[in-house]
Amino acid sequence: MFRLRNCILPHLLFSSRRSSSCITPLHRLLSGSAATTASNPFTVADYLVARCGLSREQVLKASKIKRILDLRSPSKPDVVLAFLAGLDISGTDLTTVIANDPRLLCTDVGKTLSLRVAELRSLGLSSHQVGQVVIAAQIRFRSPSFLRNFEFWLGLFGSFDELLRFVKMNGNLLSVNLEKVAMPNLALLQRCGMEISDIPNTFLSRILVRSTEHLQETLARVSEFGIQQGSWVFPFAFMRFAILNREKLDSNIQLFEKLGWSRDDIASAVRKAPNILSLTPERVHKKLDFLMGVVGLQMAVIVYRPVLLLHSVERRLLPRYYLMKFLKNRGLMSSSLSFLTIASMGNDNLLDKLVHPHEMSVPGLAAAYASSCAGKHQWELLDDMTKGKRKRKC
Repeated sequence: MFRLRNCILPHLLFSSRRSSSCITPLHRLLSGSAATTASNPFTVADYLVARCGLSREQVLKASKIKRILDLRSPSKPDVVLAFLAGLDISGTDLTTVIANDPRLLCTDVGKTLSLRVAELRSLGLSSHQVGQVVIAAQIRFRSPSFLRNFEFWLGLFGSFDELLRFVKMNGNLLSVNLEKVAMPNLALLQRCGMEISDIPNTFLSRILVRSTEHLQETLARVSEFGIQQGSWVFPFAFMRFAILNREKLDSNIQLFEKLGWSRDDIASAVRKAPNILSLTPERVHKKLDFLMGVVGLQMAVIVYRPVLLLHSVERRLLPRYYLMKFLKNRGLMSSSLSFLTIASMGNDNLLDKLVHPHEMSVPGLAAAYASSCAGKHQWELLDDMTKGKRKRKC
C-alpha cells in the first residue's frame, strides 16, 4: 500500500494592512512599492503581490480575511513560505496554494505545519510527495480529519498515485465525514453490486462525497425508469443520476416532453442511453437539427436510437454523413446502407469497410475523412479533384 504523498494546499492570501493610526486604502496598497523600507512600511497587499505572486483580484479576496489583515511584519509568512519551498513546491504552485488558502501564511510552522508533514513522512512519503499533497489538497490540509481521511482512502485505493489522482479530481475526499458519508456510500454501492473498480474515476470521486440520502434517492429514481439492479445499464444510470440533482433531471425530462416524447418514450430511451438526461438543451436541439433537418431522420427513429444524441455532430455525425454522400454519389457504396448503420459503426470497422477499400480509386479519401473528424472539411476539394480526374480519363 502506497503512502500518502501530498499535503493539503496551504492557505495563502494576504490583504492590505493598517498603519498605526488609520487604515491605508487597499488601492493605494496595491499601487505601492513591494519593498519594505522605513519610508514604505510593510503592507500585506504589497507582500502578497511581491512575495507570493498574487494578482490584484486575489489580493482583494484575501483582504476580506481578518487574520491576514492582522499581520504586521513579514516574519511569520516568510517562515511559512520557506517551509513550503522546502517541500519542493515551485513558485507557481506556491502562488496557487496561497491564493486558495491565504490563512496558511498565518499558520505556526513549528506547532502545525511541521507536525502535519512529519505525520505524512511517517507514512513513507518523501518531501516531494508531501508537497504534491499540499498542492492537491489545498485548504483541506488544515482539516482536523485530514490525516485519518488520507489513510482511509490510501488503504481503499491501494496506492499513493491512485489516491492523488482522486484528490486532484475532488479534494473533498480528504475532509468528508467517513462514518456518516463515505462508509455508508461504499456500503450502498456494494449492496447494489458495484465495486469502486467498476466506476470511472470522474464519477466515483463525486459519488463518494454525496450525501447517502441523495444516493438513496438516486436508486429510487433509477427504478422509476424500469432499470433493474444487475442489468447492464444500471451502473451507467446510477452514476449519471448520482451526480445530478433532482431539479436537473426533472428539467431534462421536461425538455424531451416538450419535443413530443411521451413518458414511455423517455423511459425507453433512458434504458438504452441514460446519458441523454445530462445533455444541455442547446446540445439536444443542435443534434436534432442535424439529424432531422440535414440527414432527414424522423423523431420516432431517434427515440428508438437515442444514442445518436450522444454523438458529436462535428467529430462523428457530420464526417460520416459526408463520407456516405461522397461514396454513394460515386457508386462506391450500396444505397441500402443507411446512415443509422454508418453512425453506429466503430471507427476501425468504418475505416475497414468504407475508407480503406477505396483509397486506390480515390486518393486522399482517408485524409479527407480524418480531417473532417478534426473539424476541417475537405470534401469539396476532394470532390473537385476526383471530378477532374474523371474528365481527364474521358
